[in-house]
Amino acid sequence: MPTPATAATTAVPPAREAAPAGLGEHAGKHPGEPDLMDPELLADPFGGYGRLREQGPIVRGRRPDGSPVWLVTRHDDVRELLRDQRFVNCPTSVPGWAAESTEYAGVPERGPAEPGRPQLPGSLPDIDPPAHTRLRRPAARAFSARRLQALRPRVERIAEHLLDALPGCAVGGVVDLVEHYAYPLSIAVLGELVGLPEADRGLWRDWSAEQAAGRAGAATAALADRLGELAARRRAEPADDLVGALLRPDEATGGAGGGRITDEEVAGLVLALVTAGHAPTADLIGNGAVALLTHPGERARLDADPALWPRAVEELVRWCGPVHLTGLRWATEDLTFRDTRIRRGEAVQLVLVAANFDPRRHPHPERLDLTREPVGPGDQQLGFGHGIHSCLGAGLARQEAEVALAALLRRHPKLSLAVAPDQLERLPLPEGWRLRRLPVRLEPAGLEPASPEPAGPGAVG
Repeated sequence: MPTPATAATTAVPPAREAAPAGLGEHAGKHPGEPDLMDPELLADPFGGYGRLREQGPIVRGRRPDGSPVWLVTRHDDVRELLRDQRFVNCPTSVPGWAAESTEYAGVPERGPAEPGRPQLPGSLPDIDPPAHTRLRRPAARAFSARRLQALRPRVERIAEHLLDALPGCAVGGVVDLVEHYAYPLSIAVLGELVGLPEADRGLWRDWSAEQAAGRAGAATAALADRLGELAARRRAEPADDLVGALLRPDEATGGAGGGRITDEEVAGLVLALVTAGHAPTADLIGNGAVALLTHPGERARLDADPALWPRAVEELVRWCGPVHLTGLRWATEDLTFRDTRIRRGEAVQLVLVAANFDPRRHPHPERLDLTREPVGPGDQQLGFGHGIHSCLGAGLARQEAEVALAALLRRHPKLSLAVAPDQLERLPLPEGWRLRRLPVRLEPAGLEPASPEPAGPGAVG
């Protein structure tokens, strides 16, 4: 299986419309265009997108539904387009867009809503200014450094509680860290953050199961209803939680052209925030655990100097981050970017995993280096996006990953994988890097040969 060690530094001759060897065959009636569902690309996104990156700064590809998309892969280009106001996140923001129009090939069909799925405003990734600005401002204040610092002791208690229960979850000495640690921790922290009463926490579990199954049904609708009720209650009984913060009098207006946030908007905004933050944070914890268990030298650095943890989390987000692609963005006008003509209404997708392994930005990108420092100005990594649509919960995700991984390794210093790294199963998702399960041994099962350190993420799944 290709690894970043070989893919990240091997140049491929430029060919604007042709896919590199090994990609494109899955494209069916669009040969030569990389398909995001290509099995080889799903199995090794680090190597596959790395070859696309060296093919050219912008490559024409196909989304899972067969629609065309421009893929942007290089760090500086991705960072620039994340701030480029000529691209929007909602296709209806494209001048002249109409729901029945077929002019814009990259716009997905708008079919009937899924039964039981709430039609709520407030999904920040799907809206553009000025509506985006009105809602993001109070939401950003709800994730302030002060609020996150106050939440940290609760995150630590949740981690310790789950670790107390972990040995009892083992079967034959093996326990699944995804099922019994990463995902429960993420969902419990969200419950604390939002302020949903303990009696309603079962709604989180039902909702989480629906999200894992890739659908939004009755549990999602029930949770949205309960969040709306909570918003109404918080107007009368303020509290220091996410919903209460959104409704604080000095934060409940969006400035010019804004106005009071409605209970429905609060419910939609909270649901969108937790949807975007739940699985990726749990996936970061799982991916980070694999990285540290397969790189004992880097793990030893953390044992020797715990002050490295914040920098280590940044490197883990870069090296094995859970989000590989941004959502679709649409051009609002005809434009030329890096010698490629993009028409008004055409879809663009920014490849974060390729940007984070771009050797132009990150020397020896295939190497996991927990002491890595930024090279040049700007972001150390783009795993949380950039610009006005950057991840609001990035600070919380960093905190959860640091707390969860540090506590795990401190409580179980002899923790090891229960299977070989190349036997770890991942879900075939074009948008991210998600473990199906993570079997580990809390204590050694006997004398076993040590596994060699893999060259990069492509070698561990």
